[in-house]
Amino acid sequence: MAVSNRGNIRRLAAALLTGVSVIVSGVTTDVVYAKDILPVQADNNAKMLLRANELIYNKDTQVVTARGAVQIYYNKYRMVAQKVDYDQKTGHVMATGNIEVIEPAGTRVYADQLDVTNDFGQGFLNSLRVETTDNTRLVAESAERQSTDVMVLNNTVYTACLPCMSTPGKAPLWQVKAQRVIRNGQTHTIRLENAQFELFGMSLGKLPFPVTVPDETVERKSGLLFPRFSASDNLGFGVSIPYYHVFSPSMDATITPTYYSNQGLLVEGELRNRFDNGDHTFRFAGIDQQNPGAFDANTADRSADVRVMAASKGEFQINPRWTFGWNAMVQSDNNFSRTYNLQDVNEETFKNEAYLTGLGTRNYFDLHSYYFDVQDDAKTSLLERQQAIVYPVIDYSWYAPEPVAGGQLSITSNLTNLSRRSDDNYFEGSDYRIPGLEGSYSRITTEAEWKRTFTTDEGLQLTPLLALRGDGVNSTSSGAGVPYSESLEDGTSARYMATAGLEARYPFLITAGSSSHIIEPIAQLYVRPDEQLAGRLPNEDAQSFVFDATNLFERDKFSGYDRIEGGTRANVGFRYTGSFDNGVGLRGIFGQSYQIAGQNSFATADLVNAGANSGLEDNVSDFVAMAAIDLPQGFSLSTNSRFDKDDFDVRRTDVAFDYKTPRVSGKLIYTKVAAQPEYGDDSSTNILENQMSFRINENWSIAGRATWDIDEGKVIRQGLGFSYADECTIFTIGYTSKTDDTTDANGWSVGARLSFRTLGDVNIGSTSGYDKDQRQTYQY
Repeated sequence: MAVSNRGNIRRLAAALLTGVSVIVSGVTTDVVYAKDILPVQADNNAKMLLRANELIYNKDTQVVTARGAVQIYYNKYRMVAQKVDYDQKTGHVMATGNIEVIEPAGTRVYADQLDVTNDFGQGFLNSLRVETTDNTRLVAESAERQSTDVMVLNNTVYTACLPCMSTPGKAPLWQVKAQRVIRNGQTHTIRLENAQFELFGMSLGKLPFPVTVPDETVERKSGLLFPRFSASDNLGFGVSIPYYHVFSPSMDATITPTYYSNQGLLVEGELRNRFDNGDHTFRFAGIDQQNPGAFDANTADRSADVRVMAASKGEFQINPRWTFGWNAMVQSDNNFSRTYNLQDVNEETFKNEAYLTGLGTRNYFDLHSYYFDVQDDAKTSLLERQQAIVYPVIDYSWYAPEPVAGGQLSITSNLTNLSRRSDDNYFEGSDYRIPGLEGSYSRITTEAEWKRTFTTDEGLQLTPLLALRGDGVNSTSSGAGVPYSESLEDGTSARYMATAGLEARYPFLITAGSSSHIIEPIAQLYVRPDEQLAGRLPNEDAQSFVFDATNLFERDKFSGYDRIEGGTRANVGFRYTGSFDNGVGLRGIFGQSYQIAGQNSFATADLVNAGANSGLEDNVSDFVAMAAIDLPQGFSLSTNSRFDKDDFDVRRTDVAFDYKTPRVSGKLIYTKVAAQPEYGDDSSTNILENQMSFRINENWSIAGRATWDIDEGKVIRQGLGFSYADECTIFTIGYTSKTDDTTDANGWSVGARLSFRTLGDVNIGSTSGYDKDQRQTYQY
């Protein structure tokens, strides 16, 4: 008899589909990992589509039956089965025969038999199999809903690995088997009882205790995380067991006790807060070392028993243009965080900072304050006291919104205010270098620049330039007992620099067959007075100076504001770019600089001899050149060199060879710098560095790095790592050692990481360097 009661059919579909969802939604990937998935509730107004070979309603037994290729679409659920019965008297819905349910989120549920009450209070699934959209799979012998809030799965297997296509019956790389899985809707947890972990089809043993994880309704839940392991020469073997706690939707914390076999118990904590306009993180750590004698004598690590650290980091968006933030750390001694590799505070020089930045359409503001915490193994903090305390440094730039006299007008300002607690000076090579003096130093700089480009009919480009700069300086640096300090300006002083410049470019294009080439001769002339107070003021931000092709055509080649390039100077050279239809690209720069008149700023010594042995200290500079070739096969070769103006000997060169193929990628870098005795380097530098990764097959790869000191004939840094990655597992292991860093308490380290997708990570030490190198390997 054909059924005409649409209400019964609608209740039939709602009971079947929503019942299946409620039963299986807690046993997808959430058995082992919390997901933000909720079962979709039935909508009484939703349209229902039912299709079957036969649809019968028995008024006597009050049973609705759909038989033969049953298809139901209701409330975004889809279901197929061989037969479906709905008993209105008992309230039971029974589906049998090749049941498949597709949930709105895409999860597929397969079963042989489904029996559920229409109020979903109790139910039973037989031969359950679940496949989620993120390729996780769960198989259970049966599932039973005991009450509204409790559901039990029997003999369950879970894995996030895809089945083997060539051998369908082969066990996945890893899987978890549990005798009973209990889902509790009141506590929102899933409990795995009598669980065991299998790897490559072999059991690694049963867990000695039940495992409880959040269910699908919980985005975050308090509990123990996967343990971590580490190993180093002075700390020994370490085991970490992190505990994660949720205070509120916007606040959580992790506390991690770590026991080191050689040093005892280390306790770390991290408290995280998220706000509407930013976030804040607070970290702390502490240990009472049980064996400080394991460290080298006369070091901070050996001298300290109780060691503690606290750090705070925050960033807040004031509005779409302005951002405020800070990153600060304090510790009981100068090497605790580095020795114990504390997360995010283990740099050799930790930069404490507070900042305020603003970015407009045509202007930019940046305020930074710095305190540099030098982490070394020295018992004293001399290196830290020699660092500048910056409070603050302000940079501001502004570009006129409309052309001024047809050209671009810009204004740049810098304010620097710092102090130092101890003189930083040393004798190296043939001279003293004094990077910093005890006392305070303040400078304010403002510069206006106007330039405009004219292009003639023949293609010649002429760019006149006018610039005016002023500086106000106040220095109370004592420099007592420091060589050459008597020549320094003390107190308040001022200086200026006016520049009139002209740049001429004449680019021309050459096409030859399947290639095109652009050759651009460039000549610049800058007319300026001599640098005022040259070498008589502290040099804080222009200490690092390298003359090469990248700054050949710069108006001021110094790296900071404390030095100004003065006198009349001409820069001459050319730039070349070539391209071929087969994908080959060529680039090059070659040129020279000339001091035409006035005092050569690079020949004027300051406290750090910034221009000494730079190639610019003579009126005629050394030659500088840059050349590069890029090949479509993934290879590129580049060199940046400086050649002696008299005999063309190489004074400095950097050669880099990059290669990237489907199997092999890496970089080979060679650096040679001739001795610079006046700059503080009495011997030449001759370094070869190699980084390489080799993809053995689809899953396995190897990575290595090494740094050779060619003059010393030894390897000063080296590392080797292996990695395996597929759709469900990542494994890496790495070894690093270094002989050129005498301040590191741990000369070597071993790290390993084993990650099971949806389960978590097991870490031994740190393999972050290899993770970064092999990032592409892990994309699946």
